[in-house]
Amino acid sequence: MAKATDLAKRLLVGPAIRSGQAHGQLLPKRIALPVFASDALSSVAYAPQEILITLGVAGFAAYHFTPWIAAAVLVVLITVVASYRQNVRAYTSGGGDFEVATTNLGPNYGLGVGSALLVDYVLTVAVSVSSGVENLGAAFPFVHEHQVGTAIALVALLTLINLRGIRESGMAFALPTYAFMVAIFATLIWGGTRLALGDDLRAETADYVVRGEDMGLSGLALVFLLLRAFSSGCAALTGVEAISNGVPAFRRPKGQNAAATLLMLGLLAMTMFGGITALAYVIGAKFGDASQGSHLYDQSGREVVAHPVIVQVAQTVFSDFPPAFYVVTVVTVLILVLAANTAFNGFPVLGSVLAQNRYLPRQLHTRGDRLAFSNGIILLAAAAGALIYAFDAEVTRLVQLYIVGVFVSFTISQVGMVRHWNAKLPGERDPAEQRRMRRSRAINAFGAFLTAVVLIVVLVTKFTHGAWIAIAIMTLLFVTMRAIRRHYDKIADELAVEDDAVLDESIRPARNHAIVLVSKIHKPTLRSLAYAQATRPYSLEALTVAVDGAEARKLQETWDARGIDVPLKILDSPYREITRPVLDYVRKLRRRSPRDVITVFIPEYVVGHWWEHLLHNQSALRLKTRLLFQPGVMVTSVPWQLRSSDRLKSRPDQYAARSVRRPSDGPRKTTTGTGNDRA
Repeated sequence: MAKATDLAKRLLVGPAIRSGQAHGQLLPKRIALPVFASDALSSVAYAPQEILITLGVAGFAAYHFTPWIAAAVLVVLITVVASYRQNVRAYTSGGGDFEVATTNLGPNYGLGVGSALLVDYVLTVAVSVSSGVENLGAAFPFVHEHQVGTAIALVALLTLINLRGIRESGMAFALPTYAFMVAIFATLIWGGTRLALGDDLRAETADYVVRGEDMGLSGLALVFLLLRAFSSGCAALTGVEAISNGVPAFRRPKGQNAAATLLMLGLLAMTMFGGITALAYVIGAKFGDASQGSHLYDQSGREVVAHPVIVQVAQTVFSDFPPAFYVVTVVTVLILVLAANTAFNGFPVLGSVLAQNRYLPRQLHTRGDRLAFSNGIILLAAAAGALIYAFDAEVTRLVQLYIVGVFVSFTISQVGMVRHWNAKLPGERDPAEQRRMRRSRAINAFGAFLTAVVLIVVLVTKFTHGAWIAIAIMTLLFVTMRAIRRHYDKIADELAVEDDAVLDESIRPARNHAIVLVSKIHKPTLRSLAYAQATRPYSLEALTVAVDGAEARKLQETWDARGIDVPLKILDSPYREITRPVLDYVRKLRRRSPRDVITVFIPEYVVGHWWEHLLHNQSALRLKTRLLFQPGVMVTSVPWQLRSSDRLKSRPDQYAARSVRRPSDGPRKTTTGTGNDRA
């Protein structure tokens, strides 16, 4: 009977999928859109709100800049979408911005992009889930009182869904994402219709007063505030880059399908963001956040906390049909939570590519039972959960760390694409293809310029508000990944075989001396002696440590009485140690014959219960660990199955949680290195 843990894993994650079934996990565009676009689309729920919070620092008078800031954000969004359509057509392996930067600008630029994107993916999960919990708390006071616990529980749920595989998670998220699209477009259409018919739509906060800590700003101070509001609104662009990292998940032709999905994402995001911002402006919605310097007061002069802007818009538009308002609220919460799925698809793939290039531990390059990069999914969930806990699931505080990473990757990637087209153009002879390449280069060049400007604005306006934390984490990641790569390269060089190396006498041991460790005479000891003899060593002896002199003498007497034809050597241990006398004896043999090899046979029990491991094999484990560090010493475990292990014999073979697997259709390597990559 299978263990309860294995049964639970199969129930929660599902049955293992063969590598040959990987093609069945590829996504059509209708499923790929909700899988990769939910992050960008969900920003409709908080990006307009962040603009109002920042403008509120200068008071209500600054609200009239809202349309202009939204228009600037839309220009950047159009440019980024157009630029990334060139990326996904040219690079389809799943490396995304990392591959573009590494191939065209060098490994350091690629590593910088990788660091930025990893941080951005973690923040995507933290911000999206926290925002969803914030909206949910407006309807359920219990959730509002336990925001952190609720957010972490939702991250755990998303983790479980994604561990079941990309196709199943895509199917699970498709309906809520499409429902959100329908709900937002219904809000825009119905709101526009009511306004066209002359209805006076006013938000619940329309008559409230916004006061900021910097009222009456003008000149450079006002410009700086507007730039800060613009950088907050650029949160609407997060998630656009996810498709470039997820191209391998698309059906063929991968590049064309990814570009088509990106175009759909851009059109939807622009319409939804622009529409919600416009409606919020027309109906007079207001929002304040004391921690950011803007305060909201009702008619009585009491400071209040308003509902999220998108909730105010839906409540106002559907004031004549409340059920529709509740539908919009529910699907908004769902999309905000499920928006984290974009990161759950992008982070593991990027982690796999980085691991394949030896910048991260190899475990991140391993696919799990369901052909998902399980280790990357779990790592992302843990990091996002820690961030939610550290920032108390407060969206406004988390947003200050946001978008720095994504604009770093935007800018470097577009510069890399310009160099890509520069390298391709001289070798192209087809005039039509040359025109296409020049057009693509122009798009990427403008994208590089615009995203660089936005990056500078973000760094300048948000640095002291929390962006420095994201920059510090990116720097730490960059240094850590460089160190991991140096370690792997060092080991590869150390283990590399010379071109003229052969299996000759120079590397073959002269003789093999066998030692069987003995504590008492029992079946495991006799099996170990028999196995050691079967290996036909040059010499063979049994070794025991005299922790107790009387027991050692008794063992010698029993040994002689049984007529065992292997000499027994007893080592003195005045301090009752076991490990040190054995190590000293082995070292002595090695010094005597440096070209010889010593094989130490250690009898071990195979047990059937976890608690039995605490009662057996502890001395053997310690001794084996120390012996492994001795050059020229081989350690062989000779198992003896206790009766308790019989209960495990009938279990079906399962892939263990740490079983070594390799992707069936993993991303291609984008950099090369010396030595054995699997060293």
